[in-house]
Amino acid sequence: MKYMVLMYADPAATEAMTAEQRAEVFRRHEALHRDLESSGELLNGAGLAYPRDTTTLRRSEEGPAASDGPFLEATEHLTAYYVIECATPARARAIAERVLDFHVVTAEVRPIHDVFGMGDG
Repeated sequence: MKYMVLMYADPAATEAMTAEQRAEVFRRHEALHRDLESSGELLNGAGLAYPRDTTTLRRSEEGPAASDGPFLEATEHLTAYYVIECATPARARAIAERVLDFHVVTAEVRPIHDVFGMGDG
């Protein structure tokens, strides 16, 4: 089963991180990448730009309306994601638990039911 692990962090806290803290986050993710690549569970992933760099599009009667900034005002925002393939929901949760730290304060694990561009569905 494929899962998306959505990672949330506070952008202000991210910007305030020291170089040492950034290096620690990088080390932790690199270790996870190595483990998941060797097990064949990591399909893809990415870090995302800050919410202030977001454009939100909304459907309206007059056509799409664009606004700068995130969809919702919040303290925590989506900061990165992994797409993984693993045998059980418990394994997906165990992988997600590894991203929780002082930076990623919330991780959401969501099954993927419809895929394209990731090999066999």
